[in-house]
Amino acid sequence: MKINRPFRTSILHRALAQPGRHGKPVAAIALLCLLWAPPDSMSAAPGRTPASPTAGMTAKQDPASGQIGISENGKPVLRYNYKTVEPGDVLDKVTPPNRIYTRARSDYIHPLYGLNGEELTRDWSLDHPHHRGIYGAWPEVDYGTNRGDLHALQKVFARPTGKVHVQSGAEWAQIEAENLWLWEDGESIVREEAIIRAYPARGPGRVIDLAFRFVALKDGITLARRGTAHYGGLNVRMAASAAQAISMHTDPSNAVPRRAWSDLSGVFATNSAPSGLTVLQYGSNPDYPGDWVQYTNLDWCQPTFPAAGTRYPLTRGQPLILRFRLFIHAGARPDDTRAAELWDTLNAPGTALPGFGPLKALN
Repeated sequence: MKINRPFRTSILHRALAQPGRHGKPVAAIALLCLLWAPPDSMSAAPGRTPASPTAGMTAKQDPASGQIGISENGKPVLRYNYKTVEPGDVLDKVTPPNRIYTRARSDYIHPLYGLNGEELTRDWSLDHPHHRGIYGAWPEVDYGTNRGDLHALQKVFARPTGKVHVQSGAEWAQIEAENLWLWEDGESIVREEAIIRAYPARGPGRVIDLAFRFVALKDGITLARRGTAHYGGLNVRMAASAAQAISMHTDPSNAVPRRAWSDLSGVFATNSAPSGLTVLQYGSNPDYPGDWVQYTNLDWCQPTFPAAGTRYPLTRGQPLILRFRLFIHAGARPDDTRAAELWDTLNAPGTALPGFGPLKALN
């Protein structure tokens, strides 16, 4: 169904003027879900395998490296580095003070590709060798009276368990993977489940859903940002680009709905035109909305968690679930109207998001 933008906007404005229960514009949100949702939100339930395993979107684990790629009709979309990646000759290139951070890592997305095949993310940068594309990690992971740094790869590390499930089809491709956080690369303290679902490119954009579930295996674990006020959460290290432009948006505290998104755009290597990445926060995340943190010299813009000045306790039997949506776009960043539509679609009641199964003990 094709509906032109002026007509769609007119419908939206009329719907927004008619609040539903609790004052929320339910009609408008439902409309946006219908008009802008990825294909599966109208036809596939969370966890359902798409009906056409040979079509369109493919998720496949490489038998040699163990890494998992998602592609669309043979064109790469992203690689999830599930198995441990060693630094190799990078160790000889970084300065001696940085070698402590040049550590084997896993559980991250890189490369993430633009619609024209350009790499949008960066790994193994010499200035911050622990930066690794897109990854969930915290610089202050406390276990009892000890502190580790999952972000900078100190004392605590996310390691693969080998439990992976991939799905392919016409509507989406999906990776489900389990990792353990190992204290000093030995004791298991947290089980992490990651879901990455990529949809076909539609027009100038592609949607990718990220979902993480963190389950404490030990008592006395807390997560915090650097100094409880800076970076930490969903970390996003982009590739260098010409004409870099970073924008961040969070609605006022009294806004209903209260939207939050960011964008980093530029002209990336191998591409002659602008492209970029919009990150949308999910409104039901704990401590929503997370603060935005940017470092323009590092091509970095991220939503943070937890709230500033706090340490989030991971408690056994009470998993932490965080969701985000990525929108890869060709051309300049989406304008505020388009970004709001993308956020509304993500947060609409009818949008089918990747789902987790019941909590179960490790085998």
